Amino acid sequence: MKWRALIGLVLCCAVAQAEEHGVKVIAEGRLQIRGGAMAVGVSPPPASIERVLIILHGRLRNADTYLHSAEKAAAQASQSATTTLIIAPQFLNEHDVARHQLPAEILRWQGNDWMAGGLSTGPKPLSSFQVLDDIVARVSDRQQFPAVKDIVIAGHSGGAQVVQRYALLAHGTYRISPRFVIANPSSYAYLDAQRPMAFDPVSCPGFNRWKYGLENLPAYATVQTPAQLEDRYIKRDIVYLLGQQDIDPEHPALDKGCEAQTQGAYRLLRGHFFFDYLTRRHPQGLNQRLIEVPGVGHDGDGMFNSPEGLKVLFGQ
Repeated sequence: MKWRALIGLVLCCAVAQAEEHGVKVIAEGRLQIRGGAMAVGVSPPPASIERVLIILHGRLRNADTYLHSAEKAAAQASQSATTTLIIAPQFLNEHDVARHQLPAEILRWQGNDWMAGGLSTGPKPLSSFQVLDDIVARVSDRQQFPAVKDIVIAGHSGGAQVVQRYALLAHGTYRISPRFVIANPSSYAYLDAQRPMAFDPVSCPGFNRWKYGLENLPAYATVQTPAQLEDRYIKRDIVYLLGQQDIDPEHPALDKGCEAQTQGAYRLLRGHFFFDYLTRRHPQGLNQRLIEVPGVGHDGDGMFNSPEGLKVLFGQ
């Protein structure tokens, strides 16, 4: 089909199954990027693609779960469902590739290095953020996708951490500026050494290192200064989507390291603290919003399928 040729997808023969503690489903699609092949899940394409939703998984690398959740949300936003293409990149690691005996061309990372923009270990060094740059550039191409008007990059939990860091470091030139939807992340990358909670820097020396701060930035960041990064970041169209019930300081998936604890006790509080921090630094205003989702805790499906989630993803 023409749409597959346009974005370089080559479907696999079957969906691979992993053991209990590994990735259970390998995305069927393949997107050729700079000499490697990125595993991606893709929704059935509408006749006219006007919006592209790029949905990011978290630490479990379960792109299929997020693809299905986004498809369900699109179906609720019925008008948007007929014009939205959903792409779910899957950032596999070395363990996944070995377990599923995937081809050498598959892009893979060491552990969770992809979450902070780290370089792939094969088939060549490539930042996970560069992958996102290339996907956005591909779907922004007027010759390939002439009707696209809106691009949304969204993630929940670990995926939201990726979206926030990518929005901060991204240096690609966008023809269509994306909206970034950051839902319930465990932590944020701060712009300087200020933190909302009192702590001893000596006992937490990594509090301001990447991915919690701007020290020791990854290679993808090139030569951008903190001031340049901040100036670009505050102009991004960003929505911080926070579940009102995501308030468990002992949640098993919550980052409890000292670096994250300096940002607050639980996700809802950390989100408010970070947004307040931004508004204090930029009283002239931000191109950003914080929206709470009533009755929802740490639940990606609940967040994106809520009325608030539908509105920020699809403009409903």
